[in-house]
Amino acid sequence: MLLSVLVFAMSLLSAPTSDPPEVQVAQGRLTGRTADGVASFRNIPYAAPPVGPLRWRPPQPVEPWTGVRAADRPGAICIQPPANGDPGVGSLPMSEDCLTLNVWNPAGAERLPVMVWIHGGGYNNGSGTAELYDGTNLARRGVVVVTINYRLGRLGFFDHPALAAERAADTPAGNYGVMDQVAALEWVRDNIAAFGGDPGRVTIFGESAGGAAVTQLMVAPAAQGLFHAAIVQSGLGRQRSALLSEDRPGRPSAQSLGLQFARSAGLPEATADQLRALPAERLLTPMPAFYSDNLIVDGQVVPEDVVEAFAAARQAPVPLIIGTNSAEFWWIRPTDAGAYGRLDDALTDAEHAALLQAYGGPDGYDAHIVSDLVFNEPARHLARLHRRAGHAPWLYRFDVVAASNPEPSGGATHASERPYVFDNLHTVGRPMQARDQAAATLMADYWTGLAKTGAPGADPGPLWPTSDDDRLLEFTNDGPRVIQMPHADRLDLIEAYYARIRP
Repeated sequence: MLLSVLVFAMSLLSAPTSDPPEVQVAQGRLTGRTADGVASFRNIPYAAPPVGPLRWRPPQPVEPWTGVRAADRPGAICIQPPANGDPGVGSLPMSEDCLTLNVWNPAGAERLPVMVWIHGGGYNNGSGTAELYDGTNLARRGVVVVTINYRLGRLGFFDHPALAAERAADTPAGNYGVMDQVAALEWVRDNIAAFGGDPGRVTIFGESAGGAAVTQLMVAPAAQGLFHAAIVQSGLGRQRSALLSEDRPGRPSAQSLGLQFARSAGLPEATADQLRALPAERLLTPMPAFYSDNLIVDGQVVPEDVVEAFAAARQAPVPLIIGTNSAEFWWIRPTDAGAYGRLDDALTDAEHAALLQAYGGPDGYDAHIVSDLVFNEPARHLARLHRRAGHAPWLYRFDVVAASNPEPSGGATHASERPYVFDNLHTVGRPMQARDQAAATLMADYWTGLAKTGAPGADPGPLWPTSDDDRLLEFTNDGPRVIQMPHADRLDLIEAYYARIRP
């Protein structure tokens, strides 16, 4: 009798405190899970699996399902090479069947603003399933959080004459990963109200390639009206993309790159069927380079380079946070920067001498020129263009460095702001201090503040002014402060250099 009572008591202790949350979306019913007052729904398909005949085609609608679909575990990450320890990559398995998203919503959510995260990884790596991007701590601030997967590498950014020959002239091509991002935003528009989100208040935010994706979506006609604010974290800005089929000096087209790859795969006269029959893993070798292989102006999805669209005021007229870290590519030198350093090769002797002086000599130049060329000056330039078009930009600089950081970076390295933005310092894997948590709390508050009100705000943080005179908010170990853009003399020289080579 006593044993039976104990077993019954234990069953009561281990039973769930509430039924799993359920929602009805357009494609069917979903069940998720709840923890600490936040519901999560994972592995939700927003487009049909892009496999077989759907490889290298625009995303297609999801087939409705019957019954209740379990959405309580992460889905597969998209096909990609090894992650080299990047915490922005989720756990295996990986698959071409990966067009899924994840949603976090606080209890009682009703018409809350929505934040859609677009992960980085050079358009070759990453996933929305990584623990780093768990949306729980942002959702607790009163927003609905969405993270997405999208096609990567040659599955997401690729073309070949054989593929062109089989499609209608008006069918978009090449930028399949960007098309996936648009499809995910369309899914949010159509379904997020079921999770308590407001489809009329959607903020897109992303880092590195994800930040570049945000700017591409800002100039993509198909994405207009699908979001209402944007955040760009270390998202480049001056990049020149390959055209779909037209080669240009020093820059082969997407189709020329596709021909080169097919030859390396033993298919010099490849047909579309042969390309689609290649094992997905074969498409990883050699790995495409983000800066030269994965950025495509296709004329439809991405009709022009981002900087040209911003200069002509053709970007989305939305509030914009944009910024960089204080030591982005501190480990890359101009002599070994590969595609990132090619711009440096075009400097005149006079430009090089002026920059050496501005950087205080060769050591400072080598340590910072690539970061300034690729990230810092382009962020300032896009902010200025956005302001000139009559829209509100807020600039930031992230300079928080944990005491446990083992890198001799001299500042905050590329991607190090991500756990602070998501208030997920537990994913760093090293001891973090109270000052780190204070920075994470404020960054997450500022970011969600933009989503809630259209302007970044945090209490007790300082008022973050728009960048009317290149002022910015700098996040430091001692807290945030409003300052003028640091090292403006360097950036002015780089701006003049860009104006010369790309009038």
